[in-house]
Amino acid sequence: MAAILSNPSSSFSAVRSPEASSMPISSRRSFVNALRFLPISAPSPALTTRRIDCQVSATFAPPTSSAVDVKEKAGLKDFLHISDFDKETILKILDRAREVKALIKSGEKTYLPFKGKTMAMIFAKPSMRTRVSFETGFFLLGGHALYLGPNDIQMGKREETRDVARVLCRYNDVIMARLFAHQDILDLAKYATVPVINGLTDYNHPCQIMADALTIIEHIGQLEGTKVVYVGDGNNIVHSWLLLAAVIPFHFVCACPKGFEPDEKTVEKARQAGVSRIEITSDPKEAVKGADVVYSDVWASMGQKEEAAHRRQVFRGFQVDEELMKLAGPNAYFMHCLPAERGVEVTDGVIEAPNSIVFPQAENRMHAQNAIMLHSLGL
Repeated sequence: MAAILSNPSSSFSAVRSPEASSMPISSRRSFVNALRFLPISAPSPALTTRRIDCQVSATFAPPTSSAVDVKEKAGLKDFLHISDFDKETILKILDRAREVKALIKSGEKTYLPFKGKTMAMIFAKPSMRTRVSFETGFFLLGGHALYLGPNDIQMGKREETRDVARVLCRYNDVIMARLFAHQDILDLAKYATVPVINGLTDYNHPCQIMADALTIIEHIGQLEGTKVVYVGDGNNIVHSWLLLAAVIPFHFVCACPKGFEPDEKTVEKARQAGVSRIEITSDPKEAVKGADVVYSDVWASMGQKEEAAHRRQVFRGFQVDEELMKLAGPNAYFMHCLPAERGVEVTDGVIEAPNSIVFPQAENRMHAQNAIMLHSLGL
């Protein structure tokens, strides 16, 4: 600007006055242009009081600090792996989930800890449960969630992950991401100055297992000391169960075909923790005996569909059917993280049986995630 008007309102009033409006158009233009060359004077007190103070948010990383340091100082926490937390913290989050679930079920509408907060949800992989549970849960507690689909960002292709992180954390209070490569969630957390929550990667799925743990506690009374038998592919669900077993003591068995075992380093980490009994076997019938929970998942996950036909051949004998559930015993519950391919990894009769807790398990995604977000935001 060439000048700052000492009293802008009076100058504009002059332009609007009857005398000014009666001028010829050319004269009026000259009059307005002349205003541009008025001498600069100090802003009036009234104008000064209306100045906007542009302070940097506490969540923005200063040039000399890492994003991790900023989060730590602000009491913010990422949720990337269950084993990042100790037993006390995990049980505290699960207790909080039960409390918040009870509030929502009671019809309580005044508990709005996320009021005024926004969450960016990055989906490299689509998902009904992950999107609806996060978006609905955040909304019910007063917040606003934004869906960013596979074509909205194309993280790592159209824009680098570190740039995405540093942009989104300046708009939002929390970032949830459902991705393929596990390194992408680690990079988001490294560069974002707001909490990053792992909505799933090819390596693990911590929010799902927190919901599963909540469901087991509701139906059995506790997770500690139970026997959980997973039947199927040694995938990201198994890795998360193993990471939970490194924190909370229970008996975990993965029954999978040879060549489809979970990651060896993750198995070893769980065993070295010395907290739980860990077994990897290729005999599902022996594995399920005495189980409190029999758990299954699709044999071909997203990104593996071209292997589906081959996997159906390899996984014969690993279907959870009525006969396998009988071996587990009359008190065994059936769980599945969904979506299920009925008639493939599990029969329709098992999913619809009275001891199936698949749908309470799905509902608990929302409640467990609400508690995770509250913990991550320090609320």
